[in-house]
Amino acid sequence: HQAKNYYLLLLLFFICLFRPLQLIFQSPDTEIMEEYVPLVHESLTFSLWDYGVFATMLIMSTGIGLFYAFSHGGQKTSDDFFTGGRSMSAVPVGLSLSASFMSAVQVLGVPAEAYRYGVKFLQMCIGQILNSVMTAYIFMPIFYRLGITSTYQYLEMRFSRSVRLYGTIQFLLGTVNVLHRHFTGLDIWASLFSTGAICTFYTTVGGMKAVIWTDVFQVFVMLSGFFAVAIRGIHLVGGFSDAIEVAGNYSRINFGDFDPDPRRRYTFWTFVMGSTFLWLSMYGVNQAQVQRYVACKTENEAKLAILVNQVALCVIVSSAVTCGIVMFVYYLNCDPLLAGYVSAPDQYMPYFVLEIFDQYPGIPGLFLACAYSGTLSTASTSINAMAAVTVEDLIRPKYPNISTKKLTLISKGLSLAYGCSCITVAALSSLLGGGVLQGSFTVMGVISGPLLGAFMLGMFFASCNTIGVFAGLLVGLVISLWVAVGGTIYPPSAEMMGVLPTFAEHCPLYNSSKGIIYGPAPVQNITHTLERPALADDLYALSYLYYGVVGTISTVIIGVIVSKFTGNMISEIHFQIFFNVFLHTIL
Repeated sequence: HQAKNYYLLLLLFFICLFRPLQLIFQSPDTEIMEEYVPLVHESLTFSLWDYGVFATMLIMSTGIGLFYAFSHGGQKTSDDFFTGGRSMSAVPVGLSLSASFMSAVQVLGVPAEAYRYGVKFLQMCIGQILNSVMTAYIFMPIFYRLGITSTYQYLEMRFSRSVRLYGTIQFLLGTVNVLHRHFTGLDIWASLFSTGAICTFYTTVGGMKAVIWTDVFQVFVMLSGFFAVAIRGIHLVGGFSDAIEVAGNYSRINFGDFDPDPRRRYTFWTFVMGSTFLWLSMYGVNQAQVQRYVACKTENEAKLAILVNQVALCVIVSSAVTCGIVMFVYYLNCDPLLAGYVSAPDQYMPYFVLEIFDQYPGIPGLFLACAYSGTLSTASTSINAMAAVTVEDLIRPKYPNISTKKLTLISKGLSLAYGCSCITVAALSSLLGGGVLQGSFTVMGVISGPLLGAFMLGMFFASCNTIGVFAGLLVGLVISLWVAVGGTIYPPSAEMMGVLPTFAEHCPLYNSSKGIIYGPAPVQNITHTLERPALADDLYALSYLYYGVVGTISTVIIGVIVSKFTGNMISEIHFQIFFNVFLHTIL
C-alpha cells in the first residue's frame, strides 16, 4: 500500500514538473501559442436570411431553364439543344462567355491572389484582350464558316478521325471535374448536390438557350456580390483614397514588375505570355466557348459577342481585385491566415464577407449566390459541351441515319449523365483536399494547352500530318503534366513566387486569465522534411500560368519535327480553310 502511494506521489511530481520543463525548453513564440489562442468569431455563420437569398438564386436559375424548355415548342432538334438554333444575339452570348470560366474558384481565388500579390493581377486583362483579338479574327471565323457544332470535327477534316477521337476524349477527361470543392461556409455536401442538381436540371431541360440566359442572370449576381463587398469594405477602411494610400505604402500597387524570371508567379511577362495562351486555349478552341460563337445568328454578332465578353471579364476581374485590395487594408494588422482564423488563402473572401456583413442578414447570402453563380455557369456550360462532343463525335458518325427525335432525347440523357458524373467526381475530389485555384488552372494548362497546339498545327502548318499531331499531343501532355505535378509536390517558396508580406501584430487573442487582449498572433512553426530534387527550384517552380505555354509549344515543335521525318502531308482541306477563311479575314 505504501509502494502504491509512493508511485502516485512520483507521478504527481512529474506532472507538476512537466509544465516548468516545457516552458524552459520551448521558444517564446511557442509559449504564446499555449497561453493565447486566436479569438475566432463564433457568430460568423450564414443566417436563414442568407440561405433564403441563395435559394432564390437557385430557384430563378431553375425557372429560366423551365421557361426555355417549354417556350416555342422546346428543343425539337439537337441543333436547337446545342446551339440554340444558331439564332442568338451578341449581348447574351458575350455575357455567357464571360460567366463560363468565372467559377467559384475565381470568385474566391482572384481576391485572395490580389491580397497576396497586389493589384498587378489586373494585368490578367492584357492576356484576355490579346486572346479576344486572336479569337475574333483567327479562330472563330474558321469554326463559324465551317458550320460545325464540335470543334473536334475540324481535327477530323484536317487530319483523321482518330485525332478527332483523341481530342474528344482528352476534352471529356479534363472537363468532368468542373464542380470544385471550395470553402464558403456552406456544407460541402449541400453545396455540391444543390449546385450539381440545379445546373444539371436546367441544362438538360432547357439546352443552350437556358444555359446562356442563366449565365446572363448569374453574371449580374456575381457583379452584385462583388460590388456589395467592395462598397462596404471601402467604407469600413475610411474611403477609397485611404485604401489606395495604405495599399501603396505596403507594395500592393505594383504594376511595374517586368522581371523576366518565369518562376515569379505574376509579372508583366507572365500575364502577356502565360495568360494569353491560357485564355486562348479556353476561348479560341475550347468546345464550351466555340459552341456559343456558332450559336450567334451572324459572324459579326459572334465578333461583337467576343467584345462584350472582354468588357465583362475586365469588369469582373477588376471587381475581384478591388475586393482583394480592400481586404488587405482591412486586415492590415491582423492577417486571418497568420492568426489562424482561416486555414487557406481561398478562405479570405468568405471570412471577410461574414465579418463585415455580420449585422446585415441576407447580404452574406448575396456573396454565397455570387460564388455559386460562377459554379453554376461553369458547370452548365461544360455539361452542355460534353454532351455536344459526345453526340457529334461519337454517336452521329456511328449512327448517321438516327432520327432527329432520338438524337434530341440522347442529347438530354447525356446532359443528365454528365451532370451526375460531375457531382460524383467533385464529391470524391472533395475528400482529397488541395488548393482549388491552383488545381483549376493546372487542369486548364495541362489539358487545354496541348489541344491548342493541335489546332495550331492544323491551321498554320500545312505539312503537318496525323503522326506528327499525335506525337505532339502525347509529348505536350506528358511534359505539361510532369511540370504541373512536380510543381504541386514541390511548391516553390513564397520568396521565389513573390508573395508580399502580411502582418498579424494586433490580433484579438483570448487568455483564460486576462480575457480578450490585442497582440501579435501566435507563430506557427511548420517544417518541411520532404527532400527537394534539383529541378524543384527551377523547372518545377515555373509559374502555373506557363503550364499552357509549355503544353502548346511542346505540341507544336514535336508535331512539326515528326511530320518532317514521317512524310509531309499537304492537306486540301488546309488550303481551303486557310486561304478562304483565315487570309480572307485578315485581308
